[in-house]
Amino acid sequence: MPFNAPVEDFRFILERVIGFSDIAATVRHAEMTPDVTDAILTEGGRMCDGVLAPLNRAGDLQPARLENGVVRTSPGYAEGYRAIAEGGWVGMAATPEHGGMGLPMTLVTCINEMMGGACLALQLNPLMTQAEIEALERHASPDLQKLYLPKLISGEWCGTMNLTEPQAGSDVGALKTKAEPDGEGTYRITGQKIYITWADNDFSDNVVHMVLARLPGAAEGTKGISLFLVPKLIPDAEGKPGQANSLRVVSLEHKLGIHGSPTAVMEYDGATGWLVGEPHGGMAAMFTMMNNARLGVGSQAVGVAEAATQAALAYAQERRQGRAGGSGAIVEHADVRAMLARMRAETFAARAITLACAKAIDLGREGDGAARARAALLTPIAKAFGTETGINVADLGIQVHGGMGYIEETGAAQFLRDARITAIYEGTNGIQAMDLVGRKMMDGGAAAYALIDEIEADAKAARDGVAELAEPVWQAAEAMREATEWLLEHETADRFAGAMPYLRAFARLLGAYYHLRAAQAGVGRRRRLAAFYIRRMLPEQAAHIAALRAGPESVMALDAGDLSV
Repeated sequence: MPFNAPVEDFRFILERVIGFSDIAATVRHAEMTPDVTDAILTEGGRMCDGVLAPLNRAGDLQPARLENGVVRTSPGYAEGYRAIAEGGWVGMAATPEHGGMGLPMTLVTCINEMMGGACLALQLNPLMTQAEIEALERHASPDLQKLYLPKLISGEWCGTMNLTEPQAGSDVGALKTKAEPDGEGTYRITGQKIYITWADNDFSDNVVHMVLARLPGAAEGTKGISLFLVPKLIPDAEGKPGQANSLRVVSLEHKLGIHGSPTAVMEYDGATGWLVGEPHGGMAAMFTMMNNARLGVGSQAVGVAEAATQAALAYAQERRQGRAGGSGAIVEHADVRAMLARMRAETFAARAITLACAKAIDLGREGDGAARARAALLTPIAKAFGTETGINVADLGIQVHGGMGYIEETGAAQFLRDARITAIYEGTNGIQAMDLVGRKMMDGGAAAYALIDEIEADAKAARDGVAELAEPVWQAAEAMREATEWLLEHETADRFAGAMPYLRAFARLLGAYYHLRAAQAGVGRRRRLAAFYIRRMLPEQAAHIAALRAGPESVMALDAGDLSV
């Protein structure tokens, strides 16, 4: 179905809501003038609308398949990937030293969201490569960088992350894959990995796997993990793909959604690998990849929310039923109008949060310690709230379609099926919430309080223009401050039962804050949408805080017997 990249919304949020000018004021990104950023957004949107979006349905109906050990991708995916690679969109954030565009993460996030909305299953491919590129830039030796980065950045080669194993799941420290030194400066990698996104394809010259494994004598748990680069085809002396490595795709998973993305079980049988980073330092390199991917996953789910909203609105404007008045279309019904408003308001809120997180990453790279702390705080929120938004908005989209939403031909169900995985991979949303109330509060809540202070100050200043919207936001910020104080009074383990409510409460506040800024900067629909969010959705924050304050006893007092029939 048609998809229109929300270029105007990106432009508005960058200029009027999150303050992209702060990034353009840095030496690194001084060339990011409004004309340049607009050209990048416009060109990216054109590719998504005209090339990627038409592939979305084809990938769902004709999934990737494994034939005699060879992965065959969905119709049109090779051409779609070629457009991404030739446009430079794989290496958007990569350094120019190896052929990258050097774009700020904020613009990269915009483009990734567009691609996710147009065709999530295909967009997962460059997203994995982007994460690998950043890991190699920060942790690999100069020789590995010189050989692999230009090929990955150009899109000639693709990258993957190999973390999960059958017995380990989210407990990465329980992995059993082994790495044996071969005496030639390389290692023999042996083990099985599961859930490997885009483990292989039929359109790139090589696939470069980043594999977590354990060296001989390494400590148990995460402290004994190292990271290895393991190519599908071992480059020859000239850097061209040479002999096949000792690895294979065992099978492809049959999934609920993202059918066009081949998710594989991978087998390594003494495969040749190169150490990335220090021995036993794999977790540091892994988190470089994971943090990049977590923001990317949050933004791609927002893209699905955008696509679902566009489809639902188009249907509601065409479908005529009942006597609601006006055109007779179901968009005139109050219930349908409320669902569509929620979809649009939630999508805007999640988009603003992911872009605010990306901005903090950009400024943090300039040496701004406060920005780095904010990026760390916002990353789990951006990932968890962005993915919940994708799922919930897609679910509402089915409801707007009514019975036709349950019929696959409309495409409404695909959005929900595709978005569902985003809350699970790259660290489940529960893990994100635990990270937020645990590791991200090790500063005594300083980063959280700094953000709350900023919201309260801006809300107070907004009372002169939009008092009816500013006051509820100020009150919500104060409630969040008190919730944070309550949280910090408890031991970390006791916070986990309320971790998701705390994250959702914070996300509701942030969504209201960015809607308030939009209302101040805009007129008409911006202000009306902000009023809908602040009056009808922000009150949900109180319920989340109440769940947080219920404490761990309300959860942990239940045993397995209490949960059985």
